Amino acid sequence: MSNVLLLTSGREPPAEILPSLSLLPHSIRVAPAAVEHVIAGPEPDAVLVDARRDLVQARRVLLALRAAATPVPVIAVVTDGGWAAVSADWGADDLLLHTAGPGEVEARLRLAIGRRTQAAAQLPDEIRSGGLVVNEATYSARMNGRSLDLTFKEFELLKFLAQHPGRVFTRAQLLQEVWGYDYFGGTRTVDVHVRRLRAKLGAENEALIGTVRNVGYRFVPVRSGGPGSGGVAGPDDDIDPADLPDDGALEDHLEGSAGLTQASAARSRP
Repeated sequence: MSNVLLLTSGREPPAEILPSLSLLPHSIRVAPAAVEHVIAGPEPDAVLVDARRDLVQARRVLLALRAAATPVPVIAVVTDGGWAAVSADWGADDLLLHTAGPGEVEARLRLAIGRRTQAAAQLPDEIRSGGLVVNEATYSARMNGRSLDLTFKEFELLKFLAQHPGRVFTRAQLLQEVWGYDYFGGTRTVDVHVRRLRAKLGAENEALIGTVRNVGYRFVPVRSGGPGSGGVAGPDDDIDPADLPDDGALEDHLEGSAGLTQASAARSRP
């Protein structure tokens, strides 16, 4: 049995939109035709978009789902007239006539879900945790479909923590792993980057990077009830915010000093 989300602008029950659904053992959840209901709610196995009447609205929803890069297969439910109007650039993974029989509906759902599952298994460069997607190949990260504007070191720090969910790292360890052994700056630059990362993740997701008092940081994987606590302090419990300037002057000073030190060391070599 699969969990299917049906997006519709109408008020009819699922049995009237796609009658064969009532003959299949799937769990059906109905929501208004908007992308946020796919991103914010529990992740379904497949999404059906009601495109029987309002093709313009249906196309808008399909394109929004594709732009959000949701990992869920999306199938448009159309009439005979809509069948001819929908094209590949709409972003749907498949089409279903609203009069399709239960055998066809079941087969198309099974194939669409199977194709997405196989595709996901072939993407080892992606790290996923709840709504967070970190793509190592493209050096990009998304949170609930929203692209995160990260600097190179912010991305590297997020990627490293997400690769080791639950494991606690000291600031010195993070400095060595992310900045390298030849970095001469202080460990407080880690605090600056963590603070910036949390701000970009958003207040509702900042707990993904947990603070362990007197130790360091760890990535808190998303559980059914959101990021867990399990001994993790609040985001900034062991950091004095007054010590972390908003403009990142401390970080820039440290990294600038490191560059000068490294340049001097290079000039002194025979």
